[in-house]
Amino acid sequence: MKDKIFGVLQRVGRSFMLPIAILPVAGLLLGVGGSFTNETMLEAYGLMGIMGPGTFLNAILKVMSAAGDIVFANLPIIFAMGVAIGMAKKEKEVAALAAAIAFFIMHASIGAMIGNHGGAEAMLEGATASVVGITSLQMGVFGGIIVGLGVAALHNRFYKIELPQVLSFFGGTRFVPIVSGLTYTIVGILMFYIWPVIQQGIYAVGGVVLESGYAGTWVYGLMERALIPFGLHHVFYLPFWQTALGGTMEVAGRMVEGAQNIFFAQLADPTVEHFAVSATRFMAGKFPLMIFGLPGAALAMYKVAKPEKKEAVAGLLLSAALTSMLTGITEPLEFTFLFVAPLLYAIHCIFAGLAYMLMHVFGVGVGMTFSGGLIDMFLFGILQGNAKTSWVWIVVVGAAYFVVYYLLFSFLIRKMDLKTPGRDDNEEVKLYRRSDVDARKKGAQGAQEGGASEEDALSEAICRGLGGKKNISDVDCCATRLRCTVHKSDLVDDALLKSTGASGVVHKGNGVQVIYRPRVTVIKSNLEDYLEYAPDEEYSPAQAKKTETEPEQEAEKAAGRVVESVTIYSPVTGTAADISETPDEAFAGQMMGDGAMVIPEEPVVCAPDDGEVCFVFETKHAVGFQTASGIAMLLHMGIDTVNLNGEGFEVLVKDGDQVKKGDVLMKLDLEYLKSHAPSLASPVLCTELGENQKIRLLSTGAVKAGEALYAVDTYEE
Repeated sequence: MKDKIFGVLQRVGRSFMLPIAILPVAGLLLGVGGSFTNETMLEAYGLMGIMGPGTFLNAILKVMSAAGDIVFANLPIIFAMGVAIGMAKKEKEVAALAAAIAFFIMHASIGAMIGNHGGAEAMLEGATASVVGITSLQMGVFGGIIVGLGVAALHNRFYKIELPQVLSFFGGTRFVPIVSGLTYTIVGILMFYIWPVIQQGIYAVGGVVLESGYAGTWVYGLMERALIPFGLHHVFYLPFWQTALGGTMEVAGRMVEGAQNIFFAQLADPTVEHFAVSATRFMAGKFPLMIFGLPGAALAMYKVAKPEKKEAVAGLLLSAALTSMLTGITEPLEFTFLFVAPLLYAIHCIFAGLAYMLMHVFGVGVGMTFSGGLIDMFLFGILQGNAKTSWVWIVVVGAAYFVVYYLLFSFLIRKMDLKTPGRDDNEEVKLYRRSDVDARKKGAQGAQEGGASEEDALSEAICRGLGGKKNISDVDCCATRLRCTVHKSDLVDDALLKSTGASGVVHKGNGVQVIYRPRVTVIKSNLEDYLEYAPDEEYSPAQAKKTETEPEQEAEKAAGRVVESVTIYSPVTGTAADISETPDEAFAGQMMGDGAMVIPEEPVVCAPDDGEVCFVFETKHAVGFQTASGIAMLLHMGIDTVNLNGEGFEVLVKDGDQVKKGDVLMKLDLEYLKSHAPSLASPVLCTELGENQKIRLLSTGAVKAGEALYAVDTYEE
């Protein structure tokens, strides 16, 4: 259980990195734009004539500031989508869309509840906020994280779901936004009652942390570093940065919560004299560590390396040290001594807490986007001036940290003979990363994970039928067809693809359409999963040929005795013909089913018999129907009309409607369809005929709606 919980938390932490990764760019835009449009700063440096109000540079800088600010203003929805993408196992784009939909629905539901209970005025002061234009509760990024995690869980559970035939169109990935929207309608209602209580709790905890003084800051810094090896530090520090746990403050007339949000709100406010240390205490401690302390540790590891390996070590450690100094990415250095000497890392964590505490003691007001490198220090410290940030103390404390780290690491490595880079004769000179730690934890088994699933025989067969992974360029699907692009069309094995349950295979240049009907979304997802680990090979098709006995077998079947016959009536008035005359290879080849084709001359489409409307396609061009006698049908109006996105069709029924023969199902705009569709030829198909069933055409040429079109004959078995 403990390992399972840890694994989940680790994934959650990793998922935070995607939305966090955008913050440096946004911070750069806001930092530069906000700094160089600050009139106090411009006057101090005599730049009003060049960058002051009304100048071209000022206009550009204001655009930059607005571009950066909009990211921080909409972090909740960014986190909702980013966390959903990070936590989703497959089909991540579907998870992102579902998260956005769920986010809107949740906050709209909350907004409706607020309106039903007297509006924002009836709520506690500061409890509400405008979220993407919706009056909702002030949930900050917690709201986004709640959506992201919940949608990811729903996505991973349902993205391969197979629904009953009647609802199969809505299965697979299409089901995820539906279930997410329904779920978060309920969540929004519940949050109206739950979140105000949580708000009070968060404010209380934040108050304790803020009032704990320097000791609390030290504990925060120690925990933030201690959780890095486990990948859980994002879970720890993010609530302090983005929620009331890190404090609340009124800035420029609006209430802001979260340490990082407070800092950036103050950054954009020209009236601020000194950035709030109560907020920056959760950030500033990184600068002495990353710019000074860890490079000191790197120098120590270089100095104690064996002479013959110093040249190789120098390049590695210099690169890692510069990365830490400039960008604040410390993993290569930290994981190197964590891997060989956990004691060094424990000491490093203690000094990390001390760095945070010292920055708090000296009143350093330097914030950051996500790391404490030179770039952030310049933008948010030096550029803002010492009067507003007290950034000079970073250099003072940092210089001491460089010396302490160098001397302490040099002594302990020599004293304990620690095998840092360049001190082990039997290992290559390298820096270690998280993958090395995970591999050591899991042992040699980690390298063998991810092999092909023996259960995925269908996907393997489809892959072979398409000529192998090496031959597959792209995989997609529509409502009924697996749409693939291959490099070499001659490698496609139609016979093998049909053996996987496909109704037919259509070739269009290097495009291959394999017809699986509504369950195709699940087949596509499984195939994409398989292709991730499938061997990168090509396969030649088996040249299967029909045996000479097949026609004879068909003749024997046709000669059997008819035991039942069901008449299907034309749904439209027009010209009827055999299905083979349909100007579409898939329909003409009976890949979607057998039946007849009618070219409509009047705009009304009627029920071909008594029965039930099983489904209406989103694009309105086709209707699934089941007769009272149990025959499954598809009424497909026109060829390639799916591309019209519903234009030219007026559907008068919905899924589940019971209708009588002759009831109007839809109306057609014939003039529009004639000018926009390749053909008006409309297949009227039986999609699930039994082996002992056969279509017998009753009408060709002119036919009226409601007249007999064909019979479905059932033969004696």
